[in-house]
Amino acid sequence: MRRGDEITLSTLRATVHLGAHADAPSHYGADAPAIDARGLDYYLGRCQVIRVPVPRGSLVTPEVVAAPITAPRVLLDTGTHPDPELFPEDFAALAPELVTWLHRQGVRLVGIDTPSVDPFSSKELPAHKTFLRHDMAILEGLVLKDVPEGVYELIALPLRLVGFDASPVRAVLRTLP
Repeated sequence: MRRGDEITLSTLRATVHLGAHADAPSHYGADAPAIDARGLDYYLGRCQVIRVPVPRGSLVTPEVVAAPITAPRVLLDTGTHPDPELFPEDFAALAPELVTWLHRQGVRLVGIDTPSVDPFSSKELPAHKTFLRHDMAILEGLVLKDVPEGVYELIALPLRLVGFDASPVRAVLRTLP
């Protein structure tokens, strides 16, 4: 506009798996729903932030989750991906038995502070496949390092990108009254 143009017009070109994002089942399941077919209720509502003390390159198992599960959405802070500007390949991931354990406790969405719920080197994607089997939602790439453990309202709505296998989200936590 300083040049005399009437508007500013920006262009964005990136993967839909950049930063905080919601994986669609179609990302890891043949003939599974794309992100536009997912109900928004997965990504909106009561959630619980839990710190899980695990070393880099390890799997988060039910045994390391010390807090009782009290919400249908759980966000796990592993602390193994502290700088979203860097991409270490040895971040922690989720053990499939953790996903099943959370599902049995009524959890519908799991978020993590790493780029993936599976290890970087995984080709079989066992955690992703377990999410698919239980019809649970995934949030990856969350920044949780300064968020105290506790119960919040989560707002992390994916864009309605027709046919896409994921969507960026602006994940917001609000304290509950």
